[in-house]
Amino acid sequence: MFINDLNPVAFNFFEFEIRWYSLAYIFGLIFAFQYGKYIIKTNNFFNFKREILDDFLPYAILGIIIGGRVGYIIFYDLYYYLNDPIKILYVWQGGMSFHGGLIGIIFITYYFVKNKNIKLFEFTDLLAIITPIGLFLGRIANFINSELIGTPTNLPWSVVFIKIDNIPRHPSQIYEALLEGLLLFLIINLIFKYKKIKGYVSAIFLILYGLFRILAEQFRLPDEHLGYIFSSISMGTILSLIMLLIGLIIFIYVKYNRQN
Repeated sequence: MFINDLNPVAFNFFEFEIRWYSLAYIFGLIFAFQYGKYIIKTNNFFNFKREILDDFLPYAILGIIIGGRVGYIIFYDLYYYLNDPIKILYVWQGGMSFHGGLIGIIFITYYFVKNKNIKLFEFTDLLAIITPIGLFLGRIANFINSELIGTPTNLPWSVVFIKIDNIPRHPSQIYEALLEGLLLFLIINLIFKYKKIKGYVSAIFLILYGLFRILAEQFRLPDEHLGYIFSSISMGTILSLIMLLIGLIIFIYVKYNRQN
């Protein structure tokens, strides 16, 4: 059993707190984009230069923050924010949705590639390859913050989040870091190495993330104010199922168009 009494504040800079959650976003983008440049440099699959990621960086930040925030508000706590709209701006207090961030990135990417005359799937394939890096760091930050806690368990690797209660729980954040971050990264990169078909790894990313998230949701408590939507089905499960289905549609589309 591990006792989680970790401080969510990494360090103080004068009167400002620098939190691990913020650092996860910053270094997630840095590491992902640097790896993306390496992938572009070492593969002739991409018909654009690695500097394109420098141009895309502000778009990515905008898409992630706005999409993640708006997604959380709509999917998880709309009533609360309608009653206190100023809290919408309090991003530092948490409240970001991966699925919302994904939607934000999709919209901003579509706008970006149209203006740069880049093929959509070619660019989203690159994003699919590098995104798990940020997901891994984000889930580690969730663990440090004692948020998105797991269901009770007596397993030897259970964790007590003393900021929450004294109940041993599944470290669901670590499960997600390993599944949605590390394992997804390895599988996507392996597939890309042997299957260079435009749109293929984009579809696989959506399918596998959806599957891994649905699995992880079985060990994760839903938001207290929201609870389960249907029986033991959480909002995260529903959104991940939709994501999985969209991935399957793209997979079929890519396969059909390649054969014709």
